[in-house]
Amino acid sequence: MATFNGEQFIERQLRSILQQLRSRDELIISDDGSTDNTEAIITGIRDSRIRVCKNQGRKGPVGNFENALREASGKFIVLSDQDDVWLPGKMDAVLYALKQADLVLTDCRVVNRHHEILWPSFFKHRGSAPGFLRNLLKNSYVGCCMAFRREVLLYALPFPKHIHMHDWWIGLLVEAKGRIVFLHEPMIEYVRHGSNASPTGETSYSVYRQFVNRLMLLLNLVPRLLMTSRKS
Repeated sequence: MATFNGEQFIERQLRSILQQLRSRDELIISDDGSTDNTEAIITGIRDSRIRVCKNQGRKGPVGNFENALREASGKFIVLSDQDDVWLPGKMDAVLYALKQADLVLTDCRVVNRHHEILWPSFFKHRGSAPGFLRNLLKNSYVGCCMAFRREVLLYALPFPKHIHMHDWWIGLLVEAKGRIVFLHEPMIEYVRHGSNASPTGETSYSVYRQFVNRLMLLLNLVPRLLMTSRKS
């Protein structure tokens, strides 16, 4: 989990996650210099599975998630935002799917801050399906719905300096190199409250910005894929 000034929502999210974790699991939280009560709320939960680390590198969601991923030690990695809510059974479903996949992407219900449903299925709204070209043109890889095997980090890290978002980068890499499973049951409430770090469903980029985002992905993906192919 990456956090930054998340005091409004983070306790609810942490409790929805912790009740699904096993005793040997860990919840790595990378904080990006919060100035509100985020850290105090995390500390107040007093759960030994939580470990908070400070992000000393690149600021923003991409750098903050990279910091969290570098601290993670588990065989399976599940990404989480600070302001969503995990639905019951998410962890079990994801771990089961990872038996046959390198990366799992679950559907989600998109809701507002009052948990009123905006889209009952993000997959249906987005037209989500696997496929490298399909997801390069119209990305479905939302980080808070993603889980993957630790081996993915061997070729996903470090994140390139100029990529738009880390989840899109990871999703496309695994499309090219690994096995993908889409789970069509919503596993989280994806909360859109107007100040999210990612703009999904709220902001439209200009055509120029969209082109640049995709171009930078491709310019970084090709050498990374070639490099990892030589290593393997």
